[in-house]
Amino acid sequence: MRLAVGCDHRGLDLKAAAVGLIERMGHTYHDFGCYSPDSVDYPDIALDVARGVAGGQFDRGILVCSTGIGMCITANKVKGVRAAVCADALAAQRCREHNDCNVLCLGQDMLAGPAALKLVGLFLTTAFEGGRHQSRLDKIRAVEEGC
Repeated sequence: MRLAVGCDHRGLDLKAAAVGLIERMGHTYHDFGCYSPDSVDYPDIALDVARGVAGGQFDRGILVCSTGIGMCITANKVKGVRAAVCADALAAQRCREHNDCNVLCLGQDMLAGPAALKLVGLFLTTAFEGGRHQSRLDKIRAVEEGC
């Protein structure tokens, strides 16, 4: 799997840990930044990751900031992106199974390292169930087309 990853200055440590897991799982990734604790604007990084995923250059994306909320709001502005902030295992699993989410947003201030990495692992290994969920995704796509 090819992944797009990114963070703001408040997500550096968790992004680094997620990249380590991605490598151990045998996936490839592109890091869209940031690369230092100097303040950056999270929408810039969220848009780069989201556009890469929506454009098909990447299979999925992972974004990290303090809470995951700002990254998620921004990523979901890009047509074709289904981003979710996840703070527990059930959310990470269901965002894939039921919503075919393609961008995971995490909050470094919300989760400890091992718990966050469990969510990354679930996001990367859980498949979309399809079936009754597909018609719901089709409705979401219709909303995107109409807005």
